[in-house]
Formats: sequence, structure tokens, C-alpha cells
Amino acid sequence: MDAFVSVSHARQTALQTAGQPIPKPQTVRALLDTGASVTCLDSTILTNLNIPPTGTTLMNTPTTGSTPATVNVYDVSILIPGATPPPLFLHTIAVAESQLFQSQGFHALIGRDILGACVFHYNGPLNLLTVSY
Repeated sequence: MDAFVSVSHARQTALQTAGQPIPKPQTVRALLDTGASVTCLDSTILTNLNIPPTGTTLMNTPTTGSTPATVNVYDVSILIPGATPPPLFLHTIAVAESQLFQSQGFHALIGRDILGACVFHYNGPLNLLTVSY
């Protein structure tokens, strides 16, 4: 699915107050990942938004095995457009930085932190995924 990632609401307000430019929202191709507890963004998207990390977290992935890796966490806003308004808009959500598979065509993993606000149905025989929120 497509989504738009921007600076968090608080950062946008701070940038406006300081008279600084607000980075343009980044269009991302996202993969729904029911195995991910948190949403992850590729580091190139975070670099383009010019935002500092707000902290770190431990993350287990298939490549880390039983030893979690420490990754940066960032506050961003995410808008997921829908076929019918209104879109799903999260003003501020903490996301984990990850090296994703841009060569496979996606820059984000939508985890259960966002999927928890959605209902989705996968019709395998028709190869059709329906997401509502």
C-alpha cells in the first residue's frame, strides 16, 4: 500500500515557530507485516525528513536471531489514503529505523501498532487484500 510520511505534529509546530522549512512528506510503498510489532521505516526516508532520533529500542529480526539489535526510534506522522475518505492519519507515531528492501519495492513495514486500528481481509484465490479503518 502507499502511504505518506512526514515529520510529527510536534516537530512541524516547532519548525514553524522557529521559522524553519518543513520537509516535504515522503511517499512510501509499504508492506503490511503482521509479524512486526512496530512500524519500520527505511533510513533513507528518515534522512530525507531530516529528523533526529527520539531514542532507541531493541529489535529482533530474522537476521538478528535471539540477540536483539539496538535501533533508532523516530517520531513521525503517517497518512494512509483510502478509497473513501477519511484517510487514516496518525499525527505522531514512534517508528523504528530499519534497512528495508528498496530493491523489492518497499520503504516501510506497517506493523501491528498501526494494523491494530485496521480490519483487513486477504482473499487468496483472488489475490485481493482489503484494508479498512
